[in-house]
Amino acid sequence: MTNVTEQTIIEKLRELSPERQAEVLDFVDFLAHRDTEERALNQAEHFAQTAFTTLWDNPADTKYSHP
Repeated sequence: MTNVTEQTIIEKLRELSPERQAEVLDFVDFLAHRDTEERALNQAEHFAQTAFTTLWDNPADTKYSHP
């Protein structure tokens, strides 16, 4: 985010009532939590894919591969 965008957000936030500022904070927390969950899911998917590739892609299992 650019400094201009950040400054604009801060200015607009200051114009809101304390109640609305609290709502904005809740929303920002929600977005941060969602991003954290998404990163964790992507990391878990990567680890699972690596583990299953190692498990299934081996010479002993080639006879089970589909053409």
